[in-house]
Amino acid sequence: MNKLPTHLYIIRHAWAEEGSLDQDDYDRRLTKKGRTRFENFMKSMKKIAFNVDLIVTSPLVRTRETAEIMVDVLKTPRLEIHDALAPGSNWRDITEWTSAEKVPRVAWVGHAPCVGRLVAKAIGDGTADIRMQKGAIASICLENGFGHSGELQWLIPAQVIEAVL
Repeated sequence: MNKLPTHLYIIRHAWAEEGSLDQDDYDRRLTKKGRTRFENFMKSMKKIAFNVDLIVTSPLVRTRETAEIMVDVLKTPRLEIHDALAPGSNWRDITEWTSAEKVPRVAWVGHAPCVGRLVAKAIGDGTADIRMQKGAIASICLENGFGHSGELQWLIPAQVIEAVL
């Protein structure tokens, strides 16, 4: 695998509509409040120099909307949709694809509980039980690239930023 030093951010999608029997889970959108909260969170993160070169998202509507907020606020040059981040995330496919992109800072936007499992795999402990709240971001330094244990630098939910502002 590519040894490019990579900084990986794993994000759980922002607050979305509740599921219902008459709506396909694929089509659930962010709520107005969820959209506003995540946009404010991203603006706060930008102030502390949070930035990425590439955002990759699940194809589901709520993750695409979350990623689009990131693109708008952070002025990220590139957004890609990848099936490997859909529910049931495929670690091998997404790491191989991301490695081939050769970007130093990448963000993956996905779903719970998959995002927690992706964080666990990225830090080298696929058995760790990591739970991420809606809109949370995990920051992982992969000094030796994918295939080696990364270092979890921080995991921050939007509520922490909201509490200090």
